[in-house]
Amino acid sequence: MRASVCTMKVLLLKEPKYDDLALDPYVKELSAHGIDAALIPVLSFAFVSLPMFFEKLSHPEMYDGLIFTSPRAVEAVKLCLEKSSNRKAWERSLREKWNSKSVYVVGKATAALVNEIGLLSEGEETGNAENLSEYICSKETTYSGPILFPCGSLKREVLPTKLREKNVPLEALAVYQTTHHPNIQTSLTDYFAKQGIPASIVFFSPSGVKFCLQFLQTLSEDQVNKIKFAAIGPTTAEALDAEGFHVSCTAKNPTPQDLAMGIKTIDKQ
Repeated sequence: MRASVCTMKVLLLKEPKYDDLALDPYVKELSAHGIDAALIPVLSFAFVSLPMFFEKLSHPEMYDGLIFTSPRAVEAVKLCLEKSSNRKAWERSLREKWNSKSVYVVGKATAALVNEIGLLSEGEETGNAENLSEYICSKETTYSGPILFPCGSLKREVLPTKLREKNVPLEALAVYQTTHHPNIQTSLTDYFAKQGIPASIVFFSPSGVKFCLQFLQTLSEDQVNKIKFAAIGPTTAEALDAEGFHVSCTAKNPTPQDLAMGIKTIDKQ
Protein backbone atom coordinates (compact mmCIF):
# COMPACT_ATOMS: atom_id res chain seq x y z
CA MET A 1 0.00 0.00 0.00
CA ARG A 2 1.46 3.38 -1.04
CA ALA A 3 1.93 6.06 1.60
CA SER A 4 -0.07 9.22 0.99
CA VAL A 5 1.88 12.30 0.05
CA CYS A 6 1.33 15.34 2.26
CA THR A 7 1.11 18.47 0.13
CA MET A 8 2.48 21.66 1.62
CA LYS A 9 -0.26 24.25 2.08
CA VAL A 10 0.60 27.92 1.63
CA LEU A 11 -1.76 30.84 2.17
CA LEU A 12 -1.09 33.99 0.12
CA LEU A 13 -2.47 37.23 1.55
CA LYS A 14 -2.53 39.52 -1.48
CA GLU A 15 -4.61 41.29 -4.06
CA PRO A 16 -5.42 38.86 -6.92
CA LYS A 17 -4.20 39.76 -10.39
CA TYR A 18 -7.30 38.21 -12.01
CA ASP A 19 -10.90 37.56 -10.96
CA ASP A 20 -10.13 33.84 -11.19
CA LEU A 21 -7.81 33.38 -8.20
CA ALA A 22 -6.34 30.20 -9.71
CA LEU A 23 -4.87 32.30 -12.55
CA ASP A 24 -2.86 34.51 -10.22
CA PRO A 25 0.86 34.22 -11.17
CA TYR A 26 1.89 33.38 -7.60
CA VAL A 27 -0.74 30.67 -7.23
CA LYS A 28 0.23 29.18 -10.60
CA GLU A 29 3.96 29.21 -9.86
CA LEU A 30 3.61 27.59 -6.43
CA SER A 31 1.18 25.02 -7.83
CA ALA A 32 3.73 24.16 -10.53
CA HIS A 33 6.11 23.23 -7.69
CA GLY A 34 3.56 20.91 -6.10
CA ILE A 35 2.52 23.39 -3.42
CA ASP A 36 -1.15 23.76 -2.50
CA ALA A 37 -1.48 27.55 -2.72
CA ALA A 38 -4.60 29.48 -1.77
CA LEU A 39 -5.13 33.22 -2.07
CA ILE A 40 -7.16 35.56 0.13
CA PRO A 41 -7.47 39.27 -0.72
CA VAL A 42 -6.72 41.35 2.37
CA LEU A 43 -6.72 44.91 1.01
CA SER A 44 -9.27 47.15 -0.64
CA PHE A 45 -8.42 50.29 -2.62
CA ALA A 46 -10.36 53.46 -3.32
CA PHE A 47 -9.00 55.99 -5.81
CA VAL A 48 -8.99 59.66 -4.85
CA SER A 49 -7.93 63.07 -6.20
CA LEU A 50 -7.88 61.88 -9.80
CA PRO A 51 -8.85 65.28 -11.37
CA MET A 52 -5.99 66.90 -9.42
CA PHE A 53 -3.66 64.09 -10.47
CA PHE A 54 -4.41 64.53 -14.16
CA GLU A 55 -3.97 68.28 -13.83
CA LYS A 56 -0.41 67.58 -12.66
CA LEU A 57 0.12 65.00 -15.42
CA SER A 58 -1.00 67.70 -17.88
CA HIS A 59 2.01 69.85 -16.96
CA PRO A 60 5.11 67.67 -17.41
CA GLU A 61 7.17 70.84 -17.85
CA MET A 62 6.78 71.44 -14.11
CA TYR A 63 8.38 68.12 -13.16
CA ASP A 64 11.64 66.26 -13.68
CA GLY A 65 10.16 62.77 -13.65
CA LEU A 66 7.67 60.28 -12.25
CA ILE A 67 7.90 57.60 -9.58
CA PHE A 68 5.58 54.58 -9.40
CA THR A 69 6.09 52.24 -6.45
CA SER A 70 2.84 50.26 -6.80
CA PRO A 71 0.52 48.97 -9.53
CA ARG A 72 -2.34 51.00 -8.01
CA ALA A 73 -0.55 54.26 -8.75
CA VAL A 74 -0.35 53.28 -12.42
CA GLU A 75 -4.00 52.22 -12.36
CA ALA A 76 -4.79 55.77 -11.23
CA VAL A 77 -3.27 57.03 -14.49
CA LYS A 78 -5.39 54.54 -16.44
CA LEU A 79 -8.52 55.77 -14.70
CA CYS A 80 -7.63 59.34 -15.61
CA LEU A 81 -7.26 58.27 -19.25
CA GLU A 82 -10.75 56.76 -19.37
CA LYS A 83 -12.02 60.27 -20.06
CA SER A 84 -11.85 60.78 -23.82
CA SER A 85 -10.39 64.31 -23.72
CA ASN A 86 -7.71 63.21 -21.27
CA ARG A 87 -6.71 60.26 -23.44
CA LYS A 88 -6.47 62.44 -26.53
CA ALA A 89 -4.23 64.91 -24.71
CA TRP A 90 -2.10 62.03 -23.42
CA GLU A 91 -1.66 60.45 -26.85
CA ARG A 92 -1.20 63.78 -28.63
CA SER A 93 1.67 65.12 -26.54
CA LEU A 94 1.73 64.33 -22.81
CA ARG A 95 3.00 60.76 -23.15
CA GLU A 96 5.92 61.84 -25.33
CA LYS A 97 6.82 64.70 -22.96
CA TRP A 98 6.86 62.37 -19.94
CA ASN A 99 8.99 59.90 -21.89
CA SER A 100 11.62 62.61 -22.27
CA LYS A 101 12.00 62.44 -18.48
CA SER A 102 12.92 59.66 -16.06
CA VAL A 103 10.05 57.35 -15.05
CA TYR A 104 11.09 55.24 -12.07
CA VAL A 105 9.36 52.03 -10.97
CA VAL A 106 9.66 49.29 -8.38
CA GLY A 107 9.12 45.71 -9.57
CA LYS A 108 8.23 43.98 -12.81
CA ALA A 109 4.46 44.13 -12.29
CA THR A 110 4.51 47.91 -11.96
CA ALA A 111 6.93 48.23 -14.89
CA ALA A 112 4.58 46.17 -17.11
CA LEU A 113 1.64 48.43 -16.28
CA VAL A 114 3.71 51.55 -16.94
CA ASN A 115 4.59 50.09 -20.33
CA GLU A 116 0.86 49.60 -21.05
CA ILE A 117 0.26 53.35 -20.77
CA GLY A 118 3.10 53.97 -23.21
CA LEU A 119 5.84 55.04 -20.83
CA LEU A 120 9.41 53.78 -20.69
CA SER A 121 10.63 53.02 -17.19
CA GLU A 122 13.80 52.32 -15.24
CA GLY A 123 14.61 50.90 -11.83
CA GLU A 124 12.35 47.84 -11.85
CA GLU A 125 15.23 45.62 -10.76
CA THR A 126 15.65 47.59 -7.51
CA GLY A 127 12.83 45.57 -5.93
CA ASN A 128 11.79 47.97 -3.17
CA ALA A 129 11.40 51.68 -2.41
CA GLU A 130 14.61 51.91 -0.39
CA ASN A 131 16.74 50.49 -3.20
CA LEU A 132 14.93 52.67 -5.74
CA SER A 133 15.71 55.80 -3.72
CA GLU A 134 19.39 54.83 -3.71
CA TYR A 135 19.24 54.25 -7.46
CA ILE A 136 17.69 57.70 -8.04
CA CYS A 137 20.24 59.41 -5.79
CA SER A 138 23.14 57.67 -7.52
CA LYS A 139 22.30 59.43 -10.79
CA GLU A 140 23.41 62.78 -9.34
CA THR A 141 20.99 64.67 -11.57
CA THR A 142 20.53 68.43 -11.34
CA TYR A 143 16.83 69.09 -10.84
CA SER A 144 14.89 72.06 -12.17
CA GLY A 145 11.64 70.72 -10.72
CA PRO A 146 10.36 67.97 -8.39
CA ILE A 147 9.69 64.34 -9.26
CA LEU A 148 5.94 63.59 -9.20
CA PHE A 149 5.14 60.70 -6.87
CA PRO A 150 1.56 59.35 -7.03
CA CYS A 151 1.16 57.07 -4.04
CA GLY A 152 -1.18 55.53 -1.48
CA SER A 153 -2.43 57.17 1.70
CA LEU A 154 -0.43 54.64 3.75
CA LYS A 155 2.87 55.14 1.95
CA ARG A 156 6.01 54.54 4.00
CA GLU A 157 8.41 57.44 4.41
CA VAL A 158 11.57 55.57 3.38
CA LEU A 159 11.72 56.89 -0.18
CA PRO A 160 10.69 60.52 0.58
CA THR A 161 13.12 60.68 3.49
CA LYS A 162 16.09 59.35 1.53
CA LEU A 163 15.43 61.65 -1.42
CA ARG A 164 15.06 64.62 0.92
CA GLU A 165 18.40 63.81 2.53
CA LYS A 166 20.03 63.94 -0.91
CA ASN A 167 18.20 67.14 -1.87
CA VAL A 168 16.15 65.39 -4.56
CA PRO A 169 12.88 67.38 -4.81
CA LEU A 170 9.73 65.26 -4.56
CA GLU A 171 6.02 66.08 -4.85
CA ALA A 172 3.85 63.32 -3.42
CA LEU A 173 0.13 63.04 -4.13
CA ALA A 174 -2.12 60.39 -2.59
CA VAL A 175 -4.16 58.91 -5.45
CA TYR A 176 -5.58 55.91 -3.59
CA GLN A 177 -6.57 54.95 -0.07
CA THR A 178 -5.85 51.53 1.38
CA THR A 179 -8.28 49.82 3.75
CA HIS A 180 -8.90 46.24 4.83
CA HIS A 181 -10.89 44.02 2.49
CA PRO A 182 -14.50 43.81 3.71
CA ASN A 183 -14.46 39.97 3.62
CA ILE A 184 -11.07 39.40 5.20
CA GLN A 185 -12.29 38.09 8.56
CA THR A 186 -14.85 35.76 6.99
CA SER A 187 -12.40 34.49 4.37
CA LEU A 188 -9.66 33.76 6.89
CA THR A 189 -12.04 32.06 9.31
CA ASP A 190 -13.47 29.94 6.51
CA TYR A 191 -10.01 28.95 5.25
CA PHE A 192 -8.78 27.84 8.67
CA ALA A 193 -12.02 25.96 9.36
CA LYS A 194 -11.88 24.02 6.08
CA GLN A 195 -8.16 23.76 5.34
CA GLY A 196 -6.67 23.76 8.82
CA ILE A 197 -3.35 25.39 9.67
CA PRO A 198 -1.22 26.16 6.57
CA ALA A 199 2.47 25.34 6.62
CA SER A 200 3.23 28.92 5.63
CA ILE A 201 1.51 32.29 5.30
CA VAL A 202 2.95 34.82 2.85
CA PHE A 203 2.43 38.55 3.33
CA PHE A 204 2.75 40.98 0.44
CA SER A 205 2.67 44.38 2.17
CA PRO A 206 2.99 46.08 5.54
CA SER A 207 -0.69 47.00 5.23
CA GLY A 208 -1.55 43.32 4.86
CA VAL A 209 0.35 42.61 8.08
CA LYS A 210 -1.54 45.40 9.85
CA PHE A 211 -4.99 44.25 8.75
CA CYS A 212 -4.41 40.52 9.43
CA LEU A 213 -2.70 40.97 12.77
CA GLN A 214 -5.88 40.91 14.86
CA PHE A 215 -7.00 37.62 13.31
CA LEU A 216 -3.62 35.96 13.82
CA GLN A 217 -3.62 37.05 17.45
CA THR A 218 -6.88 35.14 18.01
CA LEU A 219 -5.15 31.88 17.12
CA SER A 220 -3.78 29.83 19.97
CA GLU A 221 -0.02 29.91 20.57
CA ASP A 222 0.26 26.27 19.49
CA GLN A 223 -1.41 27.08 16.18
CA VAL A 224 0.73 30.14 15.46
CA ASN A 225 3.90 28.21 16.25
CA LYS A 226 3.05 25.72 13.51
CA ILE A 227 3.04 28.46 10.86
CA LYS A 228 6.14 29.72 9.09
CA PHE A 229 5.75 33.31 7.98
CA ALA A 230 7.14 34.58 4.67
CA ALA A 231 7.41 38.05 3.13
CA ILE A 232 7.52 39.22 -0.46
CA GLY A 233 10.25 41.74 0.37
CA PRO A 234 12.31 43.35 3.15
CA THR A 235 9.77 46.09 3.91
CA THR A 236 7.05 43.55 4.61
CA ALA A 237 9.51 41.39 6.56
CA GLU A 238 10.31 44.38 8.77
CA ALA A 239 6.59 44.91 9.44
CA LEU A 240 6.20 41.28 10.52
CA ASP A 241 9.28 41.43 12.69
CA ALA A 242 8.04 44.63 14.35
CA GLU A 243 4.89 42.76 15.40
CA GLY A 244 6.90 39.94 16.91
CA PHE A 245 6.49 37.34 14.15
CA HIS A 246 9.56 35.39 13.09
CA VAL A 247 10.12 35.62 9.33
CA SER A 248 11.31 32.29 7.94
CA CYS A 249 11.70 33.51 4.37
CA THR A 250 11.95 36.76 2.41
CA ALA A 251 11.76 36.48 -1.37
CA LYS A 252 15.03 37.54 -3.01
CA ASN A 253 12.99 39.55 -5.52
CA PRO A 254 9.23 40.25 -5.59
CA THR A 255 8.47 37.64 -8.25
CA PRO A 256 6.52 34.35 -8.24
CA GLN A 257 9.69 32.42 -9.09
CA ASP A 258 11.74 33.86 -6.23
CA LEU A 259 8.90 33.33 -3.77
CA ALA A 260 8.57 29.71 -4.86
CA MET A 261 12.30 29.18 -4.30
CA GLY A 262 12.02 30.69 -0.83
CA ILE A 263 8.99 28.62 0.11
CA LYS A 264 10.75 25.44 -0.98
CA THR A 265 13.65 26.39 1.30
CA ILE A 266 11.21 26.80 4.20
CA ASP A 267 9.83 23.33 3.51
CA LYS A 268 13.30 21.85 4.02
CA GLN A 269 13.86 23.57 7.35
